[in-house]
Amino acid sequence: MRVKGGPQGHLRHKKVLKITKGQRGSRHLLFRRAQEAMLKSLWYATRDRKARKRDLRKLWIVRINAAARLNGMSYSRLIAAMKKANITINRKMLADLAVRDPQAFAAVVAQANK
Repeated sequence: MRVKGGPQGHLRHKKVLKITKGQRGSRHLLFRRAQEAMLKSLWYATRDRKARKRDLRKLWIVRINAAARLNGMSYSRLIAAMKKANITINRKMLADLAVRDPQAFAAVVAQANK
């Protein structure tokens, strides 16, 4: 005789199907396909939370480099000069300055150049 799982099994199936709502084809209709889709999507979500941090850092560096070059300096020289001048602004804030307040960014570059 087989064991069917009863109400707990039904609730588990409903939970998985709710998570895969919005997926295409049988991935949101059939439990087995939905289970596969759910595991894969959760794996992607975990991986991409890490990747997002790397992508944002790359974006900040590109923005800082562009703004630094407008002020006659490369990114690497700017970071080195800031470390030497003991200016501790993280890349996120520096990129935000470069985009929103170019004068303040220019002041940071000038201070690092001293």
